[in-house]
Amino acid sequence: MQSKIGEIYDGKVTGLTNFGAFVKLSNGESGMVHISEVAAVYVKDIHEFLQEGQDVRVKVLAVNENNKISLSIKQTQAAPIKTTQKPVPEGAFKKRPARPSGPPDFSKKKTVSDGPMSFEDMMSKFKADSEEKMSDLKRFTDSSRGSRRGR
Repeated sequence: MQSKIGEIYDGKVTGLTNFGAFVKLSNGESGMVHISEVAAVYVKDIHEFLQEGQDVRVKVLAVNENNKISLSIKQTQAAPIKTTQKPVPEGAFKKRPARPSGPPDFSKKKTVSDGPMSFEDMMSKFKADSEEKMSDLKRFTDSSRGSRRGR
């Protein structure tokens, strides 16, 4: 009896290799389940999922011109529920101690604008703040590396 693509059959595992498992179908034919078609999760060692002589349910994926049958076990099983969030390990949200950045600088006064600013004013303020922050950062990293420039 010729296996049809898309049909589901019962079978028995007759052999295991590093790349898959050979299965004898209930209709007498034999096929192979590639390791990527064994389970919905990554399979590093097929022996953790299958054993010789084990009864399995398989789906026919393809039959080539030499009557070699490609099978899948994972397509006969219910699809796993995928979540978009990864589980959060316990203690993942503990605060790290703050890295000391040196003594606070009180000489710089922050200004609050009285009204809406034009785009050009906002850009010039952003540029000035950015340059100031970059110079502070460079000064701090040079001094923490032991550079002679920061001394």
